[in-house]
Amino acid sequence: MRIAIISDIHDNLWELQRVLQTISAHDALLCLGDFCSPFTLTTIAEGFHGPVHAVFGNNDGDRLALARVAERAPNLTLHGFSMHLLLDGRRIAGNHYPEIAQPLAESGQYDLVCHGHDHQRCHDRIGETWLVNPGEVMGRFGVVSYGLYDAVTHQASVIELSPRRR
Repeated sequence: MRIAIISDIHDNLWELQRVLQTISAHDALLCLGDFCSPFTLTTIAEGFHGPVHAVFGNNDGDRLALARVAERAPNLTLHGFSMHLLLDGRRIAGNHYPEIAQPLAESGQYDLVCHGHDHQRCHDRIGETWLVNPGEVMGRFGVVSYGLYDAVTHQASVIELSPRRR
């Protein structure tokens, strides 16, 4: 199973659509918050064919409207502020904040722990656990990026997309 990981979209639909096209062949998608508006969450649910697991970030304003989007999308599960999953035999945790993700990764209870929030790309190994921050879809700091995790090989990476031509 190949899992794509995104975070910090901040309603940048143009970059989101580009990322969704790039990850379309992946089996599942983790979204780590700061989609911001309900229309962005709708774009994610409609633009990705497989299961989408999402958590809230600190800039996700109308949580009731976001929950209603999730209710209408059969492939989208909105987990609240944290997710704990078993996908393809791998234990996965995700939330928006690095200060929560770091101790989860250090606990050794997960194969993959993901977070966003600070827009800083990283994929670090802590023991047997991967700690991944996919960076930002938004592109505010000049780089649009997403994460990948292969549950079969237990390998993680962060992919940077070349700047969009304006």
